[in-house]
Amino acid sequence: MELRFERRPLYLKETFSIAYGNYDKREALLIELSHQNCKGYGECVAIDYYRIDLQSFVLKLKEIQTLIESQKIIHPKYFFTFLLNLNLPPFLLSALDCAYWDLFGKLENKSFIELNHLPSDKLVESSITISVGEIDDQIEKIEKSSWNKFKVKCKGLDKNNVEKLLQLNRNIALDSNASFTDEDCIWLQNNPEVQKFSYLEQPRPINNYKILEKEGFANWMADEDCQNLESLDKLTPYYKSINIKLMKCGGLTPALEMIRKARKLNYKIMIGCMTESTVGISAACNLTGLVDYADLDGANLISNDYTTGSFVKNGKIILSTKSGLGIEIK
Repeated sequence: MELRFERRPLYLKETFSIAYGNYDKREALLIELSHQNCKGYGECVAIDYYRIDLQSFVLKLKEIQTLIESQKIIHPKYFFTFLLNLNLPPFLLSALDCAYWDLFGKLENKSFIELNHLPSDKLVESSITISVGEIDDQIEKIEKSSWNKFKVKCKGLDKNNVEKLLQLNRNIALDSNASFTDEDCIWLQNNPEVQKFSYLEQPRPINNYKILEKEGFANWMADEDCQNLESLDKLTPYYKSINIKLMKCGGLTPALEMIRKARKLNYKIMIGCMTESTVGISAACNLTGLVDYADLDGANLISNDYTTGSFVKNGKIILSTKSGLGIEIK
């Protein structure tokens, strides 16, 4: 097996504004694993509020390259066990795990769906993100969009804006990126109208969730609070829903395990994304038959997508019919 990797810029179609800041570009680290003329791809992205340093990942890959290339082709779950022993950060672990699933599927001439016996006939529809901005501009974007589901970013809570969004009678979620106060959360979870929002994501900074009441009217969804399998038990009194992102949890292999456990704990589940190319989005699309919500618009927000695979069109998930994760470099 051969390992290659390179850093690639991702340019956004328009400035992406969230509570953490404004962004015109991201940088991705593309991973390629190859064997017998088949190539598998994975990706991770530098996200500043996760303190991701791609150069440190490059140095780590150079350090472990010989170990990875000496591995025989084995089932991905065993390859993941090997990766765990390398003590890799979750973002890098995810890129390698996804690349290996893509390669293994191509070698077996089977899709990820076939290899894992996953449902693919009833895929949830993805939302598209509406950046932080003036409420009238946000509403205009919603009304002009051909998508059916929307995630509206907020920086703090404006009750008048909440009222205006509720009056639209559209499928809308709110994402504060941890910018709501305790008082905001109390008002929201005690307001019956708030249950019209499909969910309210990451209202408070990490580990500040104990003000939340799962039994209230708000469908609180954990994002940054829900990093991995170990997060699930402690969040049950506070959150009704969780957002699983492959880069957060370490890839497709742990995401499948998280979904199984989350179902047992009666969570609603979303498959989410960050700013990613089709490499990352294609991997996540394969899990949309298992969940209640999807937020996989990352590749739709960039202007220089460099791969093909599964994709999202006006919210509809279009799965690749090719083997592995169906990823090909343009």
